Amino acid sequence: MKTLFTGASSFTGYWFVQELSRAGHDVTAIFRRRAEEYADEPRRRRVQALLKVCRPVFNVTFGDEKFVQLLKQGGCELLCHHAADVTNYRSPDFDVAGAVQNNTRNLTSVLNAMKDGGCSRILLTGSVFENDEGAGSEGLPAFSPYGLSKALTAQMFRYYAARAGLSLGKFVIPNPFGPFEEPRFTAYLIKSWFAGVTPAVGTPLYVRDNIHVSLLAKAYVNFAQSLPAGRGFAKINPSGYVESQASFALRFAREMQPRLRLECPVEMKNQTDFSEPRIRINTDTPDTTALGWDEMAAWDEIAEYYRQIHSK
Repeated sequence: MKTLFTGASSFTGYWFVQELSRAGHDVTAIFRRRAEEYADEPRRRRVQALLKVCRPVFNVTFGDEKFVQLLKQGGCELLCHHAADVTNYRSPDFDVAGAVQNNTRNLTSVLNAMKDGGCSRILLTGSVFENDEGAGSEGLPAFSPYGLSKALTAQMFRYYAARAGLSLGKFVIPNPFGPFEEPRFTAYLIKSWFAGVTPAVGTPLYVRDNIHVSLLAKAYVNFAQSLPAGRGFAKINPSGYVESQASFALRFAREMQPRLRLECPVEMKNQTDFSEPRIRINTDTPDTTALGWDEMAAWDEIAEYYRQIHSK
């Protein structure tokens, strides 16, 4: 399919575009700026790598005039809206209303331009941290104002896509990990081990859903290919390792130790802060055989990626 993709510079966006390209799809990706203009190194590296597998269009954001014109030109069969406003997304003062406005800017004009250009499918990215997504405890509240903004964005898309007679798919992401991510939990573990330091897990009792980003990307492409051309709504919540953060940290250490040839100790802190729901997971187990995904190869890829980074 000819695909127009937003949010390609993000960690998961990078993997989704790569996998769409490997599957033979023709991807046009929009970027707010050129690779060298991004402030953080992981994003610069992702954008630079994507130039080999997609047609980039720079200085464009969802809903602006250039974006609407891209849709009106025709030739697009699927709009993948992966971008979202994440400015200060961890803050309790995150601007929910502003984020929803940015995520859905000129939505009716976008949908009308899709129809004018002959594009009838939308694939929207959601998050397990939205209210009422996945499964878990405490009544499935939104994790944060950011999670609330994602839920409201999805509701607006579902309402207006139905009115426009378009097909909408929602792909709900849990906790992805793997090469090219920002320096979060697994990167912290690896960095500590290379430095000869024992990393600490501050929230060992939370039960979360951590998934290899390579598996997530294959599930994304498979779902995208299944979306019908006519009116309708479909959703998938792909799941990975459902376990406590303590168990996941130990799993990660077991896989990395022989591959990196390093001691990979982990310290478990006494968790006293339970401000987030204790359990939040996705519910759909991917068929790894049908998707052609190799778990051991994915672990190998992670180890090699970080070995190269820390050997510099």
